[in-house]
Amino acid sequence: MPHILVVDDDPMVRKAIEVYLERHNYSVTVADGGEAGLRALEGAAFDLMIVDIFMPHMRGFESIRIFHERAPTVPLIAMSGYAFANLNSPAPDFLRMALELGASRCLRKPFTPAALQATIDECLSEAQSRLSGIAQLR
Repeated sequence: MPHILVVDDDPMVRKAIEVYLERHNYSVTVADGGEAGLRALEGAAFDLMIVDIFMPHMRGFESIRIFHERAPTVPLIAMSGYAFANLNSPAPDFLRMALELGASRCLRKPFTPAALQATIDECLSEAQSRLSGIAQLR
């Protein structure tokens, strides 16, 4: 049973993802922000991380960068529901920037359960392929 860390400051988002994942036979640990997520990462092994890009007490992409540095082999799905006040100005592509900082995949909130499942499947499959490749080299 894959173990997934979900880090988001929004309790409704955390709960929705947690309920969905548990119903689909994942072991889930939730954290209500970046600091709690990092503590969880120190105390357990995870197969996948789902981390919000914008959370209090961790500016912007700091969380994505730090989570990737602390667990570089664990796939990380970055998610963001960032809304821009001025739709006429060009918006930075935060999800692309997250990929450059180490995220494996990105999801724009709100996302569907099917999109979440497909992204999880892709990340876990790629991680398994990497592990198989490393094992064959030995």
